[in-house]
Amino acid sequence: MSEGLEDILAEHLAVIFCGINPGMLAAARGHHFAGRGNRFWRTLYLAGFTPEEVKPENDRTLLHYQCGLTAVVDRPTARADQLSADEFTAAAANFELKIARHAPRFVAFLGKAAYCALTGQRQVPWGLQPKPFGNAAVWILPNPSGRNLAFTLDQLVAAYRELNVAATIDRLNASP
Repeated sequence: MSEGLEDILAEHLAVIFCGINPGMLAAARGHHFAGRGNRFWRTLYLAGFTPEEVKPENDRTLLHYQCGLTAVVDRPTARADQLSADEFTAAAANFELKIARHAPRFVAFLGKAAYCALTGQRQVPWGLQPKPFGNAAVWILPNPSGRNLAFTLDQLVAAYRELNVAATIDRLNASP
């Protein structure tokens, strides 16, 4: 559990979405992606992960759709760039164990920063990565923060939809 923002996890989910760290408003409200400018919930709905747009106060319902939520670093900040490299280093081992313990099929990092900090890589492509993390396939998605002006809503939806398709295919292939 992070400072004022509880993980929403269960074992064997299709996808665990990993934010960098909680925003101040999300931590204060106790709900993930609670900022009004954040596009996470709208993107999940439009990408097909949920049948309707989930409101932040109903974030735990994400488990019904085989998805979970966590953050790499527990400390809430106003901006992700307020985190230090040492905080990522300190979080790395426990975070990887958390993912391994919950055993999702995919772990989706929201933005490249946390994944690069955890793995020591300088550059990674968007989408599926060649190496697993905590025994889960890794997918890098654009951060849905309203501050991330490099991606339009349509671009976010397209990127997240690719993961949804891959997770659906994976689930169908795993069925007996």
